[in-house]
Amino acid sequence: MLTCIIRYKIDPTQHDAFAAYARTWGTAIPRNGADLVGYFAPHEGSSTLAYGIYHIESLAAYEAYRARLAEDPLGRENYAFAQREKFLLEEERTFLRCVSPDGPGLVPRAGTS
Repeated sequence: MLTCIIRYKIDPTQHDAFAAYARTWGTAIPRNGADLVGYFAPHEGSSTLAYGIYHIESLAAYEAYRARLAEDPLGRENYAFAQREKFLLEEERTFLRCVSPDGPGLVPRAGTS
C-alpha cells in the first residue's frame, strides 16, 4: 500500500474555491479506485499550503486510477474548474510507504485506547 500526499500551494484569497474542489474529489477519488484520507485546507499558520491524501495499492494501480479519473465526468469538470479559477498555484505529489508496524491509520496516543 502506498500513500499519495499532494502538496498544494493555493491562492490565499481563494480558500472557498479550494474547499469546493476538495469536496468534489471526495466523491470522484473513491469511485475511481483510491482510498481517500482527506483534503486539508489552511487554518492556522501558512495561508497557502493545503494537502490531499489518499491510499493506493501500487504505482500500477495509481496509473490505472489516474486514467479512470481523467475519463470521469466529475474528475474532468474538477480539473477544468481548477484551471478556470486558477486557485492552484503549485501541485506536487509524493508517494510514501508506511513503515510503522500498524500500517496506515491513526496510532493511539499514550494512555488512550
